[in-house]
Amino acid sequence: MKNTHELYTRFKEEFPEVNSKYEELGRLIHEDCGPVGKKERWLIKIAISASSSHMRALETHIRKATDAGASQEEIKQTLLLLIPTVGFPTFMEAYSVYKQVFKN
Repeated sequence: MKNTHELYTRFKEEFPEVNSKYEELGRLIHEDCGPVGKKERWLIKIAISASSSHMRALETHIRKATDAGASQEEIKQTLLLLIPTVGFPTFMEAYSVYKQVFKN
């Protein structure tokens, strides 16, 4: 798998204005567009990235959710909710990222 974190770093260097606007949009949506709390937003982002098979993003979203106060149990339940909607294989792929992040 290509290291998208490294690729994103290069993107930021090559397109600083585009990146600035992208980050501004992210902040606007996360912080100013509704009542959903920070922890819940990151749990939602976990579900979105996992169901879309964006595993690098999933790793980042798991860490951000943890920083926002989500417990490992809340993150696991969020991942388990994938099974009836997007299937067991997608869950297992996401669960492997979860296990890697928490090294358990």
